[in-house]
Amino acid sequence: MAENLNYNTNTTGSKCYDNSETNCNTYGRLYNWATAMANSASSTANPSGVRGVCPSGWHLPSDAEWNALMTAVGGLSTAGKHLKARDGWNSCGPSGFGKTYSCEDTYGFSALPGGYGSSDGSFYNVGRSGYWWTASEDDSDLAYYRYMGYYDEDVHRHGGDKVSLFSVRCLQD
Repeated sequence: MAENLNYNTNTTGSKCYDNSETNCNTYGRLYNWATAMANSASSTANPSGVRGVCPSGWHLPSDAEWNALMTAVGGLSTAGKHLKARDGWNSCGPSGFGKTYSCEDTYGFSALPGGYGSSDGSFYNVGRSGYWWTASEDDSDLAYYRYMGYYDEDVHRHGGDKVSLFSVRCLQD
């Protein structure tokens, strides 16, 4: 998909940033991992085989599928500049750190910085960073996600608390 998923599951497991529908319209919804997965089992396969919250004919990509995307767009250290939308980020250009970073959207991925939500109801970093779930667990409490920030051209991989609210990108079957 060329945008973050914005499917209202009518559960506590998905929310708009700051509980504002305007943010869902701009950045898509944020989902906890169980909701993103629709309670499916973790998958490391490529393709993941996990439909999760994605519409019919689409699936939640595994960590392996994200790895393949990173390789295809030139590696982790430059993937961000190729995947970030040209608009919507608080800063593409001079970083304040003496460097200039670009948002080129070379492949039409149009990554937007939807920020994230925490289990206590707080929200952080909209316009500054984007976080996307994978279908792959790190352990019983953590699942892998990808992260892009305004301050560099990298795509980062981390294990995040499954109750956190992150964006979802669906991949066509």
